[in-house]
Amino acid sequence: MLEPRPVVILGAAGRDFHDFNTCFRGRPNVRVVAFTAAQIPDIAGRRYPASLAGEDYPEGIPIVAEERLEELIAKHDVEEVVFSYSDVSHEHVMHLASRALAAGASFSLLGPRRTQLRSQRPVVAVCAARTGCGKSQTARWIARRLVAAGKRVAAIRHPMPYGDLAAQAVQRFASYEDLERHACTIEEREEYEAYLEEGLTIYAGVDYARILAQAEQDADVVLWDGGNNDLPFLAADLHLTVVDPLRADHVERYHPGEANVRAADLLLINKVDQAEPAALEALREALARLNPAAALHEASSPVRLDDAAALAGKPVVVVDDGPTLTHGGMPSGAGYVAAQAAGAELVDPRPHAVGSLRETFARFPHLGPVVPAMGYGEEQRRDLSATLAATPAEVVVAGTPIDLGRLLELDKPCVRARYALEPRDPDRLARLLLERLSGS
Repeated sequence: MLEPRPVVILGAAGRDFHDFNTCFRGRPNVRVVAFTAAQIPDIAGRRYPASLAGEDYPEGIPIVAEERLEELIAKHDVEEVVFSYSDVSHEHVMHLASRALAAGASFSLLGPRRTQLRSQRPVVAVCAARTGCGKSQTARWIARRLVAAGKRVAAIRHPMPYGDLAAQAVQRFASYEDLERHACTIEEREEYEAYLEEGLTIYAGVDYARILAQAEQDADVVLWDGGNNDLPFLAADLHLTVVDPLRADHVERYHPGEANVRAADLLLINKVDQAEPAALEALREALARLNPAAALHEASSPVRLDDAAALAGKPVVVVDDGPTLTHGGMPSGAGYVAAQAAGAELVDPRPHAVGSLRETFARFPHLGPVVPAMGYGEEQRRDLSATLAATPAEVVVAGTPIDLGRLLELDKPCVRARYALEPRDPDRLARLLLERLSGS
């Protein structure tokens, strides 16, 4: 018998596990010798557990730092390096390809036909060109419309398995108690809480075949809420991609955001209320060139404060959505926009950053005078609380989708900034959605 072909999967504790499960698990002619880790802290040094990896991997699969790629290729005589994470520039992908090629290995990207699961229910996939385009608010708007049309909806979220991978294989969130039971990080809560506020059920985890099978029991329609700017894990009856005119040039610069734009049945330009006319026109022209067959819709994403009067003239510190600021490359977010509009005095938190947040500001020099809601673990959560306490402000403005007061011991009152999708022609968008699903 031929020896199994050695493979390394470049990942970030998300798509990499899905790609392994769908394309490599149970294949005796392939041996995945390691996953590598990027983007997410504290993943390297762990293992993909044997209970998920299968009988060919009785000791599981090691997860090592991406910096050790060349070492892995040499040690295991690796034949193929598979790239399996998202929200990175095309240049970033090709630098990794160059490293693999220089070390003697092939470099590949797995396509949707190999990695997408097929559902017994109609599927709407909501994706984006970049993190922070407004994908989740779009997914929730769609969910509300489907529920109003008498449909049972189950949402499935892109993975964020930062804890015990075996225990997180299938996660179902239908209540706030479920968030506590699964020990969700701040980033996970940012994605799940808004669904719970609307009485919806959302799934996530590691093994998406099992997740899909369970979600189908709850649903007439499955809604894929994609993470980062990743391609959907499910074959979709309607593939919607959200784009951001505040980053109009990004639709052709990031992986796999450009693929999402080209693959979409429907393109939604969000934040048209915040964009310059020239940027909007440039984006429309780019979309017409990249995907002329897609239906095009536009929407606003207005930000509303729970108590705008409490901010006027007050020194405030703003907390904005972490992934939007870091992975998404935005200097600030919704909380900053709302605080400025309310006439608040914005206090720069950067000189007062504590611990890991100080490192975050150094790593992402594009960040503006806002605190990214970093909370991948207890240490980052403590540093977030300490940074807010150290910043000489009277009020915290929370531009994240969660209630920070539930998680942090704040010494200042907290005013939430909320945002929701407002399509320019909501009836036309809903009609297209329902027509596509009725024909599936």
